[in-house]
Amino acid sequence: MKKLGLFILPLGLFMLIAVFLYQGLYSNPRERQSMVLDNPVPDFSLPDLMAPQTTYTPDVFNGQVTLLNVWGVWCVTCAVELPYLTSLREQGVRIVGLYYDQDLDPDFGDKTLSEVQQEVTDMLSDLGNPYQFNIYDVYRDLSLDLGVTGAPETFLIDHNGVVRVHHIGDLNSRVWRSKFAPMYQQLSSDIQVGMP
Repeated sequence: MKKLGLFILPLGLFMLIAVFLYQGLYSNPRERQSMVLDNPVPDFSLPDLMAPQTTYTPDVFNGQVTLLNVWGVWCVTCAVELPYLTSLREQGVRIVGLYYDQDLDPDFGDKTLSEVQQEVTDMLSDLGNPYQFNIYDVYRDLSLDLGVTGAPETFLIDHNGVVRVHHIGDLNSRVWRSKFAPMYQQLSSDIQVGMP
């Protein structure tokens, strides 16, 4: 009986590990269930990146369908998606930036606010500015509450301030068509017919 137990225990452990690794082998790392989907944007009170005297709260999402794009000048993929996001804004899509700052972290640097603002201005001048405004997530509190793991990430927020889509990675034409456009059009139609 003891010998059978010594055989079954390692076999069972091996099977558990094999199942775990098998699932990981075929899973998409960009597809994970977001905890904020179908929930209101978490509460926040954060300044405007370019005009810190202006403060934003979740009320900025009320009444309009909005893309909230998490980005930073240090993010190479963010730079790649800026021209496409700018084209969406030119088509009437409301886009708000959530500036995900690394420069307050001593491991990354210690830039002043004016230096960060200049870098943002330079980058948006070169690559296009899709943002109506940028919320400055100084200590990454809102990013953490949204479950952000990096940049870029984009959230589609309905006119009631509820998160409807969460995408990790760059937003490009393929992702827009397959993941965002149908929900965006439905939500925009709901506003036009006066649905709550």
